Amino acid sequence: MSGHSKWSTIKRKKGAVDAKRGKLFTKLIREIATAAGIGGGGDASANPRLRLAIEKARAANMPRDNIERAIKKGLGEGDVQRYEEIVYEGYGPAGVAVLVAALTDNRNRTAGEVRHVFSKHGGNLGESGCVSYLFEKKGVLLLEGEALELDRIYECALEAGAEDVIEGDGSVEVVSEPASFEAVRDALTRAGLEPAEAELGMRPSTSVALAGAEAESVLRLAEALEELDDVQDVYANFDISAAEMEVLAS
Repeated sequence: MSGHSKWSTIKRKKGAVDAKRGKLFTKLIREIATAAGIGGGGDASANPRLRLAIEKARAANMPRDNIERAIKKGLGEGDVQRYEEIVYEGYGPAGVAVLVAALTDNRNRTAGEVRHVFSKHGGNLGESGCVSYLFEKKGVLLLEGEALELDRIYECALEAGAEDVIEGDGSVEVVSEPASFEAVRDALTRAGLEPAEAELGMRPSTSVALAGAEAESVLRLAEALEELDDVQDVYANFDISAAEMEVLAS
């Protein structure tokens, strides 16, 4: 598993995500509205981006009314607020490559906030293209459990079009091309292998192994970026052992 996936898993288990549910809802509403507005309309069956955003909202226990209002907002009903999609690139401590995906209604404000966080946590915001070449868009499905049937997962995932299955500590990541993502997810679900997480995101092609103070500094940077209201996702190419993650998360 990539370091970032391990960090996400540990935070979820410790309830950190639940503690910040209000902020999570705000980000999900913004994504739903954007997906409905520019991603292909309000029909989730014909709009893959909206479908995935709604699934994430339901997984976070967002009320149905909130989801429907967000879709209407994206379609221009009620209080319309358009967001611009921007990706910021930079470097964290130890030369870790960082991508920051944002949805903003004020480009200057968001750029200033992102730059400030990078500087405060020992990194620096770079030029467009400085690290994006180190990442590829992939579908990632995370399966968790102490008794995962690896043979079934391999067989089901690869037959459905997955390109890789990666074993971790009590978890398995199934990686696919974006075009195969839904087919792989649906195949796993039909086989009773319900993913704990499912997302289309940027996956690093290389990673930087970290431990100790460097690992702690990079995680602080990632958390601080995730705290910004306009930031939707943060991707970085660090790799930290599961044992080290547990220590840092305690």
